[in-house]
Amino acid sequence: MTKPTSKLVAWAGATALISALSACGGGSDGPVVLTQVPDSAGASNEAYTSFAGSLGPGDDTAEPLSLGAVTPPTSETDEPAALS
Repeated sequence: MTKPTSKLVAWAGATALISALSACGGGSDGPVVLTQVPDSAGASNEAYTSFAGSLGPGDDTAEPLSLGAVTPPTSETDEPAALS
């Protein structure tokens, strides 16, 4: 390679490296751990069921979720959600 070509390759490599590193975001905060049920879960039966379904099997050593001020929604007209 000639000198101008090697400089171009070096700049291209440096630019690619910088782009790759900046795309990572840089943070390693880890997963967000829920400590209480969000208020949005109490907005409707569907929202509450969706939130509960998103929890998955969980971790037996984790702290239990605090219900706080969330009251599970009730409805006299909605059909029960199917268990899956």
